[in-house]
Amino acid sequence: GRSAKVVTRRVWVALMGAAMSAYLDADGDQNARNPADPYMSLVGYFNSLRELGGGRRILEEEVKSTIRNIGSRRRIGEKRGLFRNRWRFTDVLELTSRVATNHVAEARRKLGNTFRLRYEQGTSNKDQSVDCAIATNMISVGLDIRRLGLMTVIGQPKTAAEYIQATSRVGRDTDKPGLVVTVLNMYRPRDRSHYERFKHFHETFYRAVEVTSVTPFSARAMDRGLAGALVGLTRHAIASMTPPKGATRIREARAELETLLGEAFEERVKQQPDIQGDPTECEERLRSLRNREDDLLDSWVESREELGIGEALVYQRYERPRAGKDLHPLLCDLLEVVSPQRRKFRAGRSLRDVEPEVRLGLIE
Repeated sequence: GRSAKVVTRRVWVALMGAAMSAYLDADGDQNARNPADPYMSLVGYFNSLRELGGGRRILEEEVKSTIRNIGSRRRIGEKRGLFRNRWRFTDVLELTSRVATNHVAEARRKLGNTFRLRYEQGTSNKDQSVDCAIATNMISVGLDIRRLGLMTVIGQPKTAAEYIQATSRVGRDTDKPGLVVTVLNMYRPRDRSHYERFKHFHETFYRAVEVTSVTPFSARAMDRGLAGALVGLTRHAIASMTPPKGATRIREARAELETLLGEAFEERVKQQPDIQGDPTECEERLRSLRNREDDLLDSWVESREELGIGEALVYQRYERPRAGKDLHPLLCDLLEVVSPQRRKFRAGRSLRDVEPEVRLGLIE
């Protein structure tokens, strides 16, 4: 019968008040290795910037005022409650895409600082500790702060992979186990479903991870990445083909390029751990790679032959001397009208999964 915001506020207040109680019981700042230190900085994880904005307001207005008197709340007959007052409340740190890169780096440094109730005179701002930080999926990868031990997840993330990646940001030190509290919204069917099978889901959640991994040099991986890697290697390694119009010189440089590809890509295939000790599988992958390399180079030569006298083939759309004379990137809007040879030269511009663009026309 309570709104999600009320539940979120109560969870935050309880966690921060209990952490303060444990911190003071372990001699507070006097104990340089206070075991409660990992739980003094609370990380709040949100699924969208809109929800994060509402959570920030709750922290800065309601939690900040409530936490100062939480220690006075006791059950009947209790001489001391479960929580202790928390008078100091630092600015809420934000780790999202709307924060400047230099501010994100500063926030990460602060999160790594040991918690202290009092600061010595002359302590710089970057040496201060953090009471609370809020973040979106920007922290799912790359945030490796071993000190952190406490997180709340507000609403079930959209994918199991995101849920696992985000929650693994805490408890990264084996001596400091992490605690993750998931706050689910009863009015959202997906949240309600996860609540009803919470224990089973967490016992088997790796089974629910979406298929996003790539087997090195598999057919699908080479479909997506080999053309871009081949062109990139060409421009870096062969000086005559580095300029935008260097793509036109493919016939003259083909022999050198074939040798270069053999040294680079084929050597990488042999290093794959899953084929170590299996010469048959290794030879099969090498044969598949060579066939694809030859096919791409043949198509590159044919693309060059398509051009008339004085026309040049360039690598990217913005480098083209005139329309349609380049190697088109993945999801290019001209893929349907170029030749099958040039259509093979597609290169992804993002490591994220992307869908084709949808064109919108405004009718006035």
